[in-house]
Amino acid sequence: MRGRFSHIDTWVFDLDNTLYPQTCDLWPKIDARITLFMMRLFGLDAISLRALQKHYYERYGTTLRGLMTEHGVDAEHYLDYVHDIDRSCLDRNHSLAEAIAALPGRKLILTNGSRHHAVATAKQLGVDHLFEDIFDIIAADFVAKPEEAAYERFFRHLKVDPSRAALFEDLPRNLVVPHARGMTTVLVLPGAGENVEREAWEIARGDEPHIDFATDDLATFLESLTS
Repeated sequence: MRGRFSHIDTWVFDLDNTLYPQTCDLWPKIDARITLFMMRLFGLDAISLRALQKHYYERYGTTLRGLMTEHGVDAEHYLDYVHDIDRSCLDRNHSLAEAIAALPGRKLILTNGSRHHAVATAKQLGVDHLFEDIFDIIAADFVAKPEEAAYERFFRHLKVDPSRAALFEDLPRNLVVPHARGMTTVLVLPGAGENVEREAWEIARGDEPHIDFATDDLATFLESLTS
């Protein structure tokens, strides 16, 4: 397997549910804040809004993009609100930090969240110092993964050659365009025996044609590439 990564000089990581365990309650906290934001915006109950929230998420890549497109929501206010969460559920991951540090070349974060959220979360994990840069939803001009334009902006802005880059991501649809552009794609799955609530379209087996590798243990997978 090391040979399949021998040409890689840029390592790109999604943030949420990729750099930290999918059983952590961090994303559910964000998800709940999104629902609360929409409740205050529309004055509807949570049950009624959940379907709309997930509709925007599936159609636009992020709920934010849907709210901006269809309701003119202020993006900065939204991002500040939904990412105002307690991150104490995250422990420092020394094994992951050592594995990322050992990778040869550049390390980047590509997220549909905000830079502030990415920095705060990576710092809580003890890996923030390992990344050269973070390309967030603001840098993408609020065009979210899995839209092709989001990746093109990322490649151009950070001067990434996709044929020499690997992407680690927990959502299978976010690997379709990168694979087509020549990136080596790795799907990060829930850990063995872990039950994680997912939408039907978010679930993958890991053997889809646009997924080169799949792992349920990111740190161990990365260690295997350098040991």
